[in-house]
Amino acid sequence: MKVVLEHLTKIFTNKKQKSEVRAVDDLNIEIPDGKLIGLLGPSGCGKSTTLYMISGLQEPTSGRIFFGEDDVTDLAPEKRGIGLVFQNYALYPHMTVAQNITFPLLNLKWNKKDAAVRAFEVAKIVQIESLMDRKPSELSGGQQQRVAIARALVKSPNVLLLDEPLSNLDARLRLQTREEIKRIQKETGVTTIFVTHDQEEAMSISDFIVVMKLGIVQQVGKPQDVYDDPVNLFVANFLGTPPINIFKGYIKDGGVFIGEERILDTEFPDQQIYVGIRPEGFIVSEDGVFSTEIHQLEVMGRDISIVSKHKDSTKPTIRSIVDADVKVPLAGKVRFNLKPNKVFLFNAETEERLK
Repeated sequence: MKVVLEHLTKIFTNKKQKSEVRAVDDLNIEIPDGKLIGLLGPSGCGKSTTLYMISGLQEPTSGRIFFGEDDVTDLAPEKRGIGLVFQNYALYPHMTVAQNITFPLLNLKWNKKDAAVRAFEVAKIVQIESLMDRKPSELSGGQQQRVAIARALVKSPNVLLLDEPLSNLDARLRLQTREEIKRIQKETGVTTIFVTHDQEEAMSISDFIVVMKLGIVQQVGKPQDVYDDPVNLFVANFLGTPPINIFKGYIKDGGVFIGEERILDTEFPDQQIYVGIRPEGFIVSEDGVFSTEIHQLEVMGRDISIVSKHKDSTKPTIRSIVDADVKVPLAGKVRFNLKPNKVFLFNAETEERLK
């Protein structure tokens, strides 16, 4: 089911301090039917608040929420046809897996036999059908997460909402579980909204991502498109592992400069800028246009991460990722040519990307 958010705003008021926090500010998004959308941003950006308004757990200050053609803004959560999975899973510890999954159906007055059949169908989808007689305490974190997803799916919801569902898992389980979430979503076809602060999670499983900052949408698009074409410095900085390298620079006489080195030609007018260079945008070359001072080398199998420094970098170190068979000096200066499609220019005042 398609989800449409129109001018959605949420303001929290602190009556004692007589202050307001605009957690979500005039949000306009259309989420296509059957897609998995990642709401992405740092803590405090409004992504969970947006999810809770979609679920009905929080009331918008203004704006409307549509599921398909139906305005659900004023509907109670139980009438919206949603499945919701929280960060802490919220399983009933005294119930078995089967009982946890069937609980929502029994609340809807299903008979026990039909509820058990439906629960087993969903358990097979999330691959926990062999665990139905266990209690949550007998399950791993990843298995508990699957039970929570099964419980959310058992009612065949119109929309599945996942609030930071992987944050309590270790790194290996996070990787496995996010792959499972993607598989389950594709298999069921349910429209899914996935909240996370982890850009790698969002980019790996989402059909589209919504990057937010301080309650305002910065950019919406396919993950790779947003990575390759960020609209501003915040988006460029937020996406990418290792993160993008940022330098203070300037444009003068048709050239882009970092320090005294002219790294690119450009048609933009003279101005102060920030230059963003993705780690994979460096090519080691003895006659390269740009140089940094080597700090250390990190060999990572097929790649070498050159950790270096530059006086105009906005970060303590610079990371350049090159093939392991490239000859790199162990110390001193290293020179690079740059891949133009991995270099981004931002206005120094507005931090908007130069187009």
